[in-house]
Amino acid sequence: MTPGVVVMGASGRMGRMVIGLLSERDDLALSGAVEREGHDWIGQDVGTAMGGAALGVKVSDDPLETIASAQIVIDFTTPAATVATAQIAAQARAVHVIGTTGMSEDEQASIDICGRHAVIVQAGNMSLGVNLLTGLTRQVAAALGTQFDIEVIEAHHNRKVDAPSGTALMLGEAAAKGRGVSLDEVSDRGRDGITGARKKGDIGFSSIRGGDIIGEHDVVFAGEGERIVLRHVASDRRLFARGALQAGLWGLDRSPGCYDMMDVLGLADS
Repeated sequence: MTPGVVVMGASGRMGRMVIGLLSERDDLALSGAVEREGHDWIGQDVGTAMGGAALGVKVSDDPLETIASAQIVIDFTTPAATVATAQIAAQARAVHVIGTTGMSEDEQASIDICGRHAVIVQAGNMSLGVNLLTGLTRQVAAALGTQFDIEVIEAHHNRKVDAPSGTALMLGEAAAKGRGVSLDEVSDRGRDGITGARKKGDIGFSSIRGGDIIGEHDVVFAGEGERIVLRHVASDRRLFARGALQAGLWGLDRSPGCYDMMDVLGLADS
C-alpha cells in the first residue's frame, strides 16, 4: 500500500510545495490536507484551491480525523500548532516530520515526549546541503578551537517571523558541539551600542530579513590573519519539501524516537 501523507498548513508556502511534489510521485500519496478553523480553503479540493486540477482531497479543519489513517504527517506550521499535531500523530503512530522553527523550551519538551510513542523527524532545515554544512561546521569548530571566533550569519525573506533561523541555531549547536560546550552558555545573539570587546569562545549570530530571500547561511571562522567561510545558499524552496518527504519515507522503518535529518542522511556520527 502506498503510504498516505497528510500536509498540515496546506495553504502555506511549504504546504503548497509539498502537495505539488506529492502529485508528481508514485511512492507516496496525498491523503489529507489540513488548515486552521475558518480558513477559506476548508471544504474545497486542495488542488482546486491551489489554482490547479482537482486532487481528490478536500481541505479539513479536523486534524484528528484526517491524521487517523495516515502514515506520514508533514508539518511546516507554527510552534503551538505543531505541538498539538505531535500529540495527534503520536496517537495515530504516524511519522511526524517537523520543519516548524521557533520552538520554546516547553514546546520542544512536549514534542520530545511524543517521540516516546511515534517517530518524529525534526530539523531546522531539511536540505542535504545544509546538513552536510552542519557536519562540516562541527568538524571545523573542533579542529580550530577558540583561537577562531565563530559567527553564524543568516538571511531570509521579509515575512519570516523568528530569528535566528532554525538552521542558524542548528549550525550554532554544531559549532558548540565541536568545541564540547553548550550553545546556551556561549551564544551571542545581539549587539547594540557599547558592547565591549568580544568574549572569547562566544558563538555569534546575525540575522538579515529582506525581499524574497529563500535562505542563505554563512558560518565564519575568523582568526588572526585568516578567515574560513562555510556557505549554503538555497535557490529553490522545493529542496526543503523533497527533504521532508524523504524524511517521512525513512521514518516508516524506524522505532519510536526523535530524529533529525543527520539521522536520515546517515551523517549523525560525522
